[in-house]
Amino acid sequence: MTSFLGEFECRLDSKSRFLVPSGLRKQLDPESNEQFVMNRGFEGCLVLYPNTAWERITSRLRKLNLFVAKNRAFYRQFHNGATPVSLDSNGRILIPKSLMGHGGLDKELILFAYADRIEVWAKKRYDKVMTQDENEFASLAEDVMGDVDPEIEE
Repeated sequence: MTSFLGEFECRLDSKSRFLVPSGLRKQLDPESNEQFVMNRGFEGCLVLYPNTAWERITSRLRKLNLFVAKNRAFYRQFHNGATPVSLDSNGRILIPKSLMGHGGLDKELILFAYADRIEVWAKKRYDKVMTQDENEFASLAEDVMGDVDPEIEE
């Protein structure tokens, strides 16, 4: 499984394409064959999933009991807008028109790569979301990681 890392600035061109930076392209799993699914994400970003990651996630979702209303609602919401995309011959990705409005995207983008996905943010929105003082982050870290023993490996 690919584990992406990094934060990359890029720009949208007039046709709503962005160039995937070489530092990020080098991290792509050859198994995904430069094929992705782009979808709406949380907090107002878009998410770019390599095909292998998308398949793992949807495999888990297929196990949900769709006779349960909240499972159906989540399944629909999660897949709302999911669109196959790929790198073109110049290493660019075209953002589908149906997703352009979701992230409030403009010319300046941030690609935030972590785990098995790449978030696509409008730079202004990303800066706002990531701006929190050290005390807020320390409190968040305690809530999320406070009972995790860093010496235990899985």
